[in-house]
Amino acid sequence: MKKKRILVVSLTFLLCIIVGLWHIYKPLPNGISAQGEVHSISGDDITFLSDITYLDKDGQRVSEQEIFPEVFAMIDEAQEYILIDMFLFNDMLGTATESYKGLSGELTQKLLAKKQSSPDISITFITDPINTVYGGDTSQHINAMQQAGINVIITDVKKLRDSNPVYSAPWRIFGQWWGNSSSGGWLPHVMDARRGKLTLRTYLRLFNFKANHRKIMIADYQRGQKSGIATLVTSANPHDGSSAHSNVALRIDSALWSDVLRSEQAVADFSDATIPNPPIQLSNQNTKVKQQVEGDIATVRLLTEGKIKNALVRQINASKAGDQIDMMMFYLSDRDIVKAIKDAGDRGVKIRMILDPNKDAFGREKNGVPNRQIAHEIISNGGDVSVRWCNTHGEQCHAKMTLFTSGEAATIIMGSANLTRRNIGDYNLETNVIVKSSRQTRAIKDANELFTSHWENRNQRQYTLDYQAYSDESISKMILYKFMEATGLSSF
Repeated sequence: MKKKRILVVSLTFLLCIIVGLWHIYKPLPNGISAQGEVHSISGDDITFLSDITYLDKDGQRVSEQEIFPEVFAMIDEAQEYILIDMFLFNDMLGTATESYKGLSGELTQKLLAKKQSSPDISITFITDPINTVYGGDTSQHINAMQQAGINVIITDVKKLRDSNPVYSAPWRIFGQWWGNSSSGGWLPHVMDARRGKLTLRTYLRLFNFKANHRKIMIADYQRGQKSGIATLVTSANPHDGSSAHSNVALRIDSALWSDVLRSEQAVADFSDATIPNPPIQLSNQNTKVKQQVEGDIATVRLLTEGKIKNALVRQINASKAGDQIDMMMFYLSDRDIVKAIKDAGDRGVKIRMILDPNKDAFGREKNGVPNRQIAHEIISNGGDVSVRWCNTHGEQCHAKMTLFTSGEAATIIMGSANLTRRNIGDYNLETNVIVKSSRQTRAIKDANELFTSHWENRNQRQYTLDYQAYSDESISKMILYKFMEATGLSSF
């Protein structure tokens, strides 16, 4: 009997290893980890948007927001086609008791009103199963949209690779077959202390730590003499608990939408769903730059998943002495990105980094991992590298933006992706865009102005704090960060 038990345990362990390795390295679904074509467009067709939260001269927290007002305006303007893919889309607040805005409800009502006023309009809404807590809770917003005839797609994240194989391998073998239910739970609600109980099966799904983390929108528009299909790529979620976060976005009024649509059709395909194509008359508009348009010419390119990392590493490695890199980032932990930054600092590249201190999470306090450990490692390496911390008070510095300047040339890479193994290692679904243009292009100037105002705390506003405010030289936390990054046993 003892030998049989040993044999069973050994075979189970071997099976877990095989399943774990397969789901780390298995082929990605078609169309995932893609980069689009390089499109040349007018710099005037690119708009930089931001949500900022800061302390004013009287110490009061103030939020100024542009991103979801633009989303709502795009919905209002659309006549024939809307496609949205958003990660967090719910009113859950963690342990917090109130939110700055009810963004999820506002977005739901906007889409319902549009569908009611224009019954023939095509609206598709793609989101992550976290919004039903993996089937352990219900979403009134999703239910309302489905009942109104909106095409709602819940991403089948099981088709993605496993970033947490130590857990996911046995879950795939033994746990996934149990399904889930939104009734009969007995465990506390992990995403909102005000709501009912969750099942054990919900927690078992949650610990896979995988997501469709994208945040994009495309919609037809007509503004004055301009018409076509616009794309919005952002770091912001329509999530009540995130409504005071600092975020960034780019609206691009031509070309890019076709690549975004292909990348979203890939998600629909592996989720056993469909996305209608835009009407042909829309598809033929504004697909090429009009050479007679005055102003700067920019190039734009869509990046998803691992292609985001490739582009960032190439851009950092191409920087030389006298160039400048400005980064505003919620999570920074990927080892290849960290190495590239340290090497650039050694070459004489001027690097300024504004990082979230990783202390606030929907009413809960975090321990500063991984950003404080990364900041210490990079600062200790030397070079012309400086770090400041967002001065958060419950909200998060949730932007994901890197701005490169070299002489009069500028490049910006931004979107949904944190710079972590999970986000840019072909595990999560992510969407970023890379824009190359003159540093005098309006969107580039606006992005630079946002970064510099935060760096310098302009206009008697306190956006950021000195590095020493959250510096952390703890060896144990550094070991913890490296273990979590390498194994995937983390939420970042």
